[in-house]
Amino acid sequence: MKTVKVAVVTLVVTFSSCKNDFLDIDPQGEQAAAAFWTSEADATKAVNAAYASLRSWGNTAFPALAVESIPGDDAEKGSSPTDATYFNDYDNFTATSTQGQLGGFWEAQYQNINYANQVLDNIPSITMSESLKSRYLAEVKFIRAYSYFRLVRAFGGVPLRLKVPKDATEYNIPRASAAEVYAAIEKDLTEAAAALPPSYSGEDVGRVTKGAALALHAKVAMYQQKWSDVLSYTNQVMGMGYSLVSDFEKEFRLENENSTESIFEIQSALVVGNAPASNSQYSQVQGVRGVTGGGWGFNVPTQELANAFEPGDTRKDATIIFRGETTPSGDAIPATGDNPMYNQKSYVPFRLYVTGYNEGAQQNIRVLRYSEVLLMNAEAANELNNPVQAIASLEIVRARARGSNPLALPKVTTTDKAALRTAIWNERRYELAMEGDRYFDVIRQGRGAQVFGAKGWKAGKNEVWPIPQTEIDLSGGLLTQNPNY
Repeated sequence: MKTVKVAVVTLVVTFSSCKNDFLDIDPQGEQAAAAFWTSEADATKAVNAAYASLRSWGNTAFPALAVESIPGDDAEKGSSPTDATYFNDYDNFTATSTQGQLGGFWEAQYQNINYANQVLDNIPSITMSESLKSRYLAEVKFIRAYSYFRLVRAFGGVPLRLKVPKDATEYNIPRASAAEVYAAIEKDLTEAAAALPPSYSGEDVGRVTKGAALALHAKVAMYQQKWSDVLSYTNQVMGMGYSLVSDFEKEFRLENENSTESIFEIQSALVVGNAPASNSQYSQVQGVRGVTGGGWGFNVPTQELANAFEPGDTRKDATIIFRGETTPSGDAIPATGDNPMYNQKSYVPFRLYVTGYNEGAQQNIRVLRYSEVLLMNAEAANELNNPVQAIASLEIVRARARGSNPLALPKVTTTDKAALRTAIWNERRYELAMEGDRYFDVIRQGRGAQVFGAKGWKAGKNEVWPIPQTEIDLSGGLLTQNPNY
C-alpha cells in the first residue's frame, strides 16, 4: 500500500468558535514536512487533521453507504432508478473487486490510519505538555482503531500498517489475519482508554473520550463474541454518567449534538465564508430529493424496515421521513417524488440550507450512542446467562421508544436465552436503523443466508467484500483476494 507524504497541513484545522468542530482549514496550503513536527501547535494541527479526515466522502458518503448500509435489508439505493445504478450491485451482492466504491472506502480508512500514524510517529519527539501529548496519542489511537474496525468487518484481514513507512522497502506489506487486526485494534483501544479523560469542556467538546474508547472496545469484542469483555466495558461506560435524550427524534437534531447520549460523533459544521471546511456530504447525499435544502435522495429506508417496527414505536416516524408528511421541524415533504421514504436521522431542516454549501453540512454524524452501549450490555448479559441484567438494560431503551403511550412496546419478560437473544437483536434493528450497523450485525449473528439469501447473499463468500483490485495490482499480487471473488 502506498503512503501519503507527510504534509498534514493540507487538512490543517483549528477550532471553530461556534461549534468546537476542529474545522477551519488553513488557507495557506501545504507546509513542507521538514518544517513541521516542531511544536505543540504543530501537534494540535496534526491531530485535528485526523479528525477532519473522518468526515470525508469515502468515510461518510457513497463508499461508506455502499459497503456498510445498502447491502442490508433496512436500506436500498434510492434516488432515481437510473442514477448511480452501481449501488444495486451492493444490494444484490454482485459487486466485483473492480467496483469503485470498494476502493473509495478502503482508501478513506487508510487515509485516517495514515494521519494517525503520522501523529504517533512524530509527536513523541516534540517538546510540549506531556499530559496533552499523552492525550493526543490516545485520541489518534482511537481513530486508527475505528478505521481498522471498519476495514476488518468489511474485508476480513487487511494490511496492518502501524507506522509511516520509512522508505520504499516498507510500502508493500501483505494482509494480516483478521485475528491480528482485531488484536491491534484492541491494543489501541486499551491504551487509549487508559489515557483519555471521561469528558471535555469548552472548545474540546467532541474529542474522543475514555467512554468512546471503552464503547468501541465493547463493540469490537462483541464482533468476536468475547462476551465477558463486552459486559465489562459496557458496565464501565454505564457508570460514567451518560443518559438517553428523552425524545428519540430530537437526539439526531442539531440542538442535541454532543448530548448526554452521545459517546462519539464525527464533528461537522457549516462555516460561513469557508466552503472547503464545510465539506461533509453525509446529509446531502441522503436528503429529500427534489427539494431545496434537501439532497440527493440516496440510501433510503426499505418498506421491510417500515413494516418491522412494533405498533406504537416512536422510532419509526423518527427514523423514516415519509412522502407527504410534515416533519417535526415543520418541513412539508412533497406527496410525489422518486422515493416514498428517506432517512430522517441524517435530515437537517430545509430552512438551514445556505446557498453555495452542501445541504446539511452542519450535522454531526453519530458513531456511538449510549443506547447501543445498553443493547450491547443486554446482549452480553444474556449470553453470560444473566437475563435479569439483560432485561433491565433492554428496558431502558424500549421505555424511551414508547414515548407517552404506556401500552406500546410491552416490556420484554422472557428469560429464555434464545428468545431474549432474538428480542435484543430486534431491538438493535429498531434503535440503530439507518446508522450503518444492520448489515454487519446480521452477519456477525450468523444469519446472513437467512436474512439476505433472497437478495443473493451466499455463505462462504459474502461474509466479506472483495479486496479492491487496484490494491492487489499496486501490491504486485502480494495482496490476496477473498475466497470466491
